[in-house]
Amino acid sequence: MSVDNKEPLIKVAMTTLGSKIINKCHKQMAEIAVDAVLTVADLETKDVNFELIKVEGRVGGKLEDSCLVRGVVIDKTMSHPQMPKVLKDVKLAILTCPFEPPKPKTKHKLDVDSVEAYKELREYEAEKFKEIVGLVKNAGATLAICQWGFDDEANHLLLQQELPAVRWVINISIRLCPDEPSSLATGGRIVPRFEELSPEKLGSAGLVREISFGTTKDKMLVIEECSNSRAVTILVRGGNQMLVAEAKRSLHDALCVIRSLVQVGDC
Repeated sequence: MSVDNKEPLIKVAMTTLGSKIINKCHKQMAEIAVDAVLTVADLETKDVNFELIKVEGRVGGKLEDSCLVRGVVIDKTMSHPQMPKVLKDVKLAILTCPFEPPKPKTKHKLDVDSVEAYKELREYEAEKFKEIVGLVKNAGATLAICQWGFDDEANHLLLQQELPAVRWVINISIRLCPDEPSSLATGGRIVPRFEELSPEKLGSAGLVREISFGTTKDKMLVIEECSNSRAVTILVRGGNQMLVAEAKRSLHDALCVIRSLVQVGDC
């Protein structure tokens, strides 16, 4: 089997993609399915890691707009609308710690009984937050992806400090493949404390960009050109939910057939 001769697999995939709904872009879908399997396959051992292939569907645009992303698609956007929508040569900090000042480990209450005390508390929180952002930036990160959320004030400070960020990225998105310690297909490490962040633990991606979908307001974040992973995402587009769901079902069938052929070397 050779990646230079994909036509036999494409023909099989076209036969498997029997749905009338995707008939008008039959070959395109077949090529996407074949390229996805061959990207994650080890042809020498005839092993196909199916966990490295994700199929995402979003209503908006045409079925012909479906594509193969050599990376990861996250159902999130930049945390602030004024943050850049396109980043190149990105160093990612993958964090499971929240962007907020440390909370005192005590059961006692802190009473703020004057305007001056309130101002001092706010100044303390702002200073601590700047320290946190400084730790991230000093490690060399140009994008922070956080499992937790942060409030509007923290979001504004991130914008001021010119550190783009993504919040509320759930664990299943952070760790694409549960068996691998790297995260988001970028080769980075998931960091539980800001103090543990270092240049060696950052992920890397050639391109991070926001994409939108047709007339809808839905947006997603695409992380591409990840040098340390073969992970791919098939992004299915369509004018309505039924079309997208049917296309995803047909693609899944085609992916399974192609995987079987690759594993037995019968092509």
